[in-house]
Amino acid sequence: MNAPLYDTALLRLAATIPHLGRLEGPDGSAERRSPVCGSRVIADVKLDEEGRVTALGLDVFACALGQASANLMASHAIGRRLGELTEARDALATWLAGERDDPGTWPGLERIVRARAHPGRHGAIRLPFEAIVDAVADARR
Repeated sequence: MNAPLYDTALLRLAATIPHLGRLEGPDGSAERRSPVCGSRVIADVKLDEEGRVTALGLDVFACALGQASANLMASHAIGRRLGELTEARDALATWLAGERDDPGTWPGLERIVRARAHPGRHGAIRLPFEAIVDAVADARR
């Protein structure tokens, strides 16, 4: 029997996203949407003088997989630089596409392994990582 796509652990991640709510006066912001499912993530960031994320604010309008991905991203984003975030985004995308065997070094992504078999959900899963990369890039302009 196949394991269910949504289990208690995944739903717990979806229900406990850290850093929810927009930031006042962010250094950078970005909004990403998935045309396939209509999910949307807005990320606001503040950076220190060395380009590390010091504050994160999120608005997440997504399915449970997109929400779980937002949790995993937000739980480990503070202190990260653009290069680390870009590497995580790209590793996640290639892992979901079946082009690599692991999701990279970002903590916890293996918890959504069952979603790899559901390409229609990949866009929602990638959104939080795409949004933070774009927000940090916006802050550096």
